[in-house]
Amino acid sequence: MMAPSAAAADSSPPSSPETTENHLQPFFVLHEASSRKPGRTSTGTVKTRKKIDFSPSKLKNVEKPDVEIAKEGGDEGYGNLRMDAFEVVWSKIESTIKDVLRDINANVFNEIHQWVRDSFSTIRSFGMLTFREATQAFPIVTDASSKQLFTGLVLTKNMEFVDDLLTFEELGRHLKSQGCHVANLSSLDFTAKSGIGGCLRSLLRQFLVAPLDAADISILASWYREQGNYNNPIVVIVDDIERCCGSVLSDFILMFSEWVLKIPVILIMGVTTTLDAPRNILPSNVLQRLCPCMFTLGTPSERMDAIIEAVLVRQCSGFSISHKVAVFMRNYFVRQDGTITSFIRALKIACSQHFSMEPLSIILKGFFLEEDRQGLQDGLLLQAMFKHAFDLPSYGRNKMGEENVGSFAHCLSELKRSQTEWRTVVLCLYEAGKGDRIQLLDLLCEALNPALYSSRTSGTCTKVDKGHGVSPSNNFPVQQHPIMRKDRLICQAVQKVRDLPIAQLYKLLKRWEELTVDINEIHAKLKELLSVIKLENGRSSRQDMADSSKRPVSRSQLNIEKESRAVNEKAASLIECMVRDYMQPVECLPLHEIVCFKNVETLQLALIGDPRRRIQIDLLESYKILRCSCCSRSGHSLLPSLHDTSILYNLAQEHGDHINLHDWYQSFKSKVCSSRSKGKHKSKQSPLPKKRKDMNEPDKPCEASIQARFCKAVTELQITGLIRMPTKRRPDFVQRVAFGL
Repeated sequence: MMAPSAAAADSSPPSSPETTENHLQPFFVLHEASSRKPGRTSTGTVKTRKKIDFSPSKLKNVEKPDVEIAKEGGDEGYGNLRMDAFEVVWSKIESTIKDVLRDINANVFNEIHQWVRDSFSTIRSFGMLTFREATQAFPIVTDASSKQLFTGLVLTKNMEFVDDLLTFEELGRHLKSQGCHVANLSSLDFTAKSGIGGCLRSLLRQFLVAPLDAADISILASWYREQGNYNNPIVVIVDDIERCCGSVLSDFILMFSEWVLKIPVILIMGVTTTLDAPRNILPSNVLQRLCPCMFTLGTPSERMDAIIEAVLVRQCSGFSISHKVAVFMRNYFVRQDGTITSFIRALKIACSQHFSMEPLSIILKGFFLEEDRQGLQDGLLLQAMFKHAFDLPSYGRNKMGEENVGSFAHCLSELKRSQTEWRTVVLCLYEAGKGDRIQLLDLLCEALNPALYSSRTSGTCTKVDKGHGVSPSNNFPVQQHPIMRKDRLICQAVQKVRDLPIAQLYKLLKRWEELTVDINEIHAKLKELLSVIKLENGRSSRQDMADSSKRPVSRSQLNIEKESRAVNEKAASLIECMVRDYMQPVECLPLHEIVCFKNVETLQLALIGDPRRRIQIDLLESYKILRCSCCSRSGHSLLPSLHDTSILYNLAQEHGDHINLHDWYQSFKSKVCSSRSKGKHKSKQSPLPKKRKDMNEPDKPCEASIQARFCKAVTELQITGLIRMPTKRRPDFVQRVAFGL
């Protein structure tokens, strides 16, 4: 980043350290230091310009209330309201994600806690120490069986340890809530540089709170005995054993195994690859001191499916994403680092960009979260903003009729109802495809694709018929519809329904019955199908008891199989009609722009970035960033007060692949010296005395100064990767590297 000039620094608004840290900007091109004319000197009072403070703390005093801003009706006036809405919506999403991850790990955490209690009871069974024995500064000499350290190996199966940090932090909070003394150690504590002393100091800081420079394990033993903490175990959690230094970790284990009777330490270590990882890190004498127990957390795909279901399918906050955004986020998750943390970060960026770009996004705070819904329908905010909705492309495309508040509220209600139906069908398909290991994120990308769907097309399956479904051979040919192609995940889920045994089909339909409570028509058809399956099961059981024929396959058994296949076909036909009638993507609905983020280019730029393009834009359009008085008066024309690099790169746009250095320099020289000639021409008509006129005229830059500035600007363009320096073959030409925006 280039250093700003003195003039630019004086005119820039002051910013607090917090604002500067959280508002990073990519590469700005600032003005060159302008020459100041000496002012008049007098013995009287000198008037100075008062600097206006534009800091956020000063602006808060003159900010208008949100209601007054809403009255004005401008898009910029809703910034505070949209920011408040974003904070409410994202806090809801974030709390939902934490609850989902906590519920997934709840069973494993309970098992770990029970194992910790059992291990602590085993340690206490070796005998209780007196106060004097427990506070002595040396370990107790006992047999080898009492020197084993109970160690829990937790297999995380994550590609990166970023997700493990959150998991082990949650595990530590869970064990603390159960009364255990817990310390979380990072793999960075087990480095060869810090040694065993660094581990002990980190451990003492967490237990004793007060900072200690001495790394003495007897201090921990005294704390455990004197403070009345000996009724609960000490649990030390290491997030990733494979990132620790083997020698330091070995010394740590050997030391605590000698003190295990005084300090009942129980180790919990994370393993990312296989449970045999300790054998590759620790020597055999250290492995003999461990009494391991294995635990396995849920796979990353299971956690990802749970997050997708809670946030993007069930839509806990009302916020949704488009098909292109979903495909990009899936590819970003798979091809980048594959961590849930990165996916959540991408989701947060998408949510923040949606609220910053869409004025009507503030409706998510009240309407979809059921907060102050009556105030949204009858209050000033809806009356001031509903006019924006009639300019949305989806509203005009669907021809919603009259443009009034009632029509707007009706469209929002229909949007929410359609999203509920879409969610129900997607979850039913996911339940059907779980046996084939269909990932919910892949199914979501397919279910959001508007190209595969038409909004309630005529001549197809229009709602569910009065029977148990529609036969695909008569009314709806499966292979004629693009969504039912064999390579689609939805088609695979439907085919899975056809192939299920009658017992598993009954369990699946019971699960569908729970999911379709909000769709009365589908719920009724599912009850009928369940009653048919119960009837068929009763008939088959009675027939098996009555049939004593020794023939390999009886006629009654063939009839039962035929009726079973008919039930499977009815269930498959029912889910097909549910897909076509109720699974309408959000992008096909009116007013979907309010809740759906679609700008995948902006999200991609925020996550992956395009620094070279950003540098080019800053160089070519620096006046948009600076917004100074001279740039506003001149428009897009080049001024000598611009930075030399910006002037030089703008002049380079007049050339092709290769730029002649001599022509480039002459153009740069004419631009730099243009203001001096104009100032000299104006000074001839000035009525001021000759002495004053000569004093106000700036010094003309010499040739050497212009050449030095030119060389410096060319070097900066080379460093930023926009040009390539001359070669021996063509020493008088530079080559452009970046073209176009």
